[in-house]
Amino acid sequence: MKTNKLLTAFAILSGILMAGCSNLNLDPAPSGIASNSFPLKTSDRNLATSQQPTVLLASAGDFVILSESGITNVFKSTITGNVGSSPITGAAILVTCAEVTGTIYSVDAAGPLPCTVTNATKLTAAVGDMLTAYNDAAGRINPDFLNVGAGSIGGETLTPGLYKWTSGVTIPTDVTISGGPNDVWIFQVAGTLTMSSAVRITLIGGAQAKNIFWAASGAVTFGTTSHFEGNILGATGINLQTGASINGRMLAQTAVTLQMNTITTPQ
Repeated sequence: MKTNKLLTAFAILSGILMAGCSNLNLDPAPSGIASNSFPLKTSDRNLATSQQPTVLLASAGDFVILSESGITNVFKSTITGNVGSSPITGAAILVTCAEVTGTIYSVDAAGPLPCTVTNATKLTAAVGDMLTAYNDAAGRINPDFLNVGAGSIGGETLTPGLYKWTSGVTIPTDVTISGGPNDVWIFQVAGTLTMSSAVRITLIGGAQAKNIFWAASGAVTFGTTSHFEGNILGATGINLQTGASINGRMLAQTAVTLQMNTITTPQ
């Protein structure tokens, strides 16, 4: 009889403990609130990400390189797509006709000869659309991922969604962007964006560079022979060191600096 009573009491106690445990929240950090002091790798988080609408580039999307204060260049770069700068004079566009498969647009006749097309109206509209696109990308709220890798994202596999860093971002080793052909990635960087030399971003699963947007408030710098994917919306300068390449657009609110680079409009 005593044994039966003990077994019954044990069963009741076990049930109480199990019920209490079931009410504990053991899930990982909710979307967008990873601690700054303990940021998580995206691969460690099982989160449902948002379906972000694309960032509309409008007429800025007609350019592979667009800047407001000029384009410097160390010959020879290989540029596939249209190039332009405004409101600065065309004399500040230092790429040559032989380096561009596309059109070089200038606000005046001082641009590279003999190929430059003078079209201040088109450039003014494009620069305005570039600013609108930057404000859209940088202003999105409720990020799916916050401060991934504490700002050092080497080795990460980045799935679709809205990412936010409250400081600069460095890419010291290779990064993979994984998703489907219609997925969208928006990366908000509240500081500089720096990629080390010989580092690559690789797309898998059908992900497309045209659907990837990097909105950086600080300078963007890619090391020698590195390779980058996506559209850069830079509030300041975009600097490519010797031999770096990008499948994407460079849309800078100041200057773009090239050194024997390969730049291709994303398809």
